[in-house]
Amino acid sequence: MRLVQITLADEAEFLAAARRSHQLHHPWVTAPITPATFRALAARSQGPATLGYVVRHARTDALVGFINISNIVRGFFQSAYLGYYAFAGHERQGLMQAALRQAVRLAFTELKLHRLEANIQPGNVASIALVRSCGFSKEGFSPRYLKIRGRWRDHERWAILAR
Repeated sequence: MRLVQITLADEAEFLAAARRSHQLHHPWVTAPITPATFRALAARSQGPATLGYVVRHARTDALVGFINISNIVRGFFQSAYLGYYAFAGHERQGLMQAALRQAVRLAFTELKLHRLEANIQPGNVASIALVRSCGFSKEGFSPRYLKIRGRWRDHERWAILAR
């Protein structure tokens, strides 16, 4: 897998993949499906507080998914949040596991972070299994933590620390 910082050049392919993935993502996440929402994602993903990466298959260059490292806090904290989703046709093949492991390495080596946290809705068993397989540990439960699809949703807090 390759993590490539998202650019406007990814728009058409990303939007097509996101539209095809609506059922896969429902009800967990809403990926951008319009040019305006994609451009907003690309603009806010250029740092310094948020970095967004398209996940590409190393052999085929196919667009596999998206990963962002957001709310990067420096100083004494050196922490960020991790968000991600696969695109339909690439799920449950271990591709996002490889990509997430790369993202964790990038966060701890290049970005010099100490902590990375993923907040996951309790019913999203595939996502929980994914972060667990990448070394994240469950730290707690946050009721009505994030507003997803217009409703405040409970989330489990999963985190990994630099070694």
